[in-house]
Amino acid sequence: MSKAMKNSKSNFRHESIQDNKSILAILKAITKGIEKNELTFSDEEDTIIMHPRGLLALKVSASQDGNDNRVNIRIKWQTEPDKKKQKSSLSIT
Repeated sequence: MSKAMKNSKSNFRHESIQDNKSILAILKAITKGIEKNELTFSDEEDTIIMHPRGLLALKVSASQDGNDNRVNIRIKWQTEPDKKKQKSSLSIT
């Protein structure tokens, strides 16, 4: 079962040094995952599966500070509660 369960907090973080070609492959994989509504991130330590659907918020920022260059891409969305797992309304008589 995925660590990314609804109503629970899961994090995945991976940092590494990659060449331009590897970064491009990763960005293409993310694009393909968004297209099929399933993103799977994994390494030797962790795995998280996400399902981007509906409207997604996109934030792109770029900065240069001397020799330090940075590009940040943030994609964020809300998931709808799983209606099958929700309890029926409470009734007290």
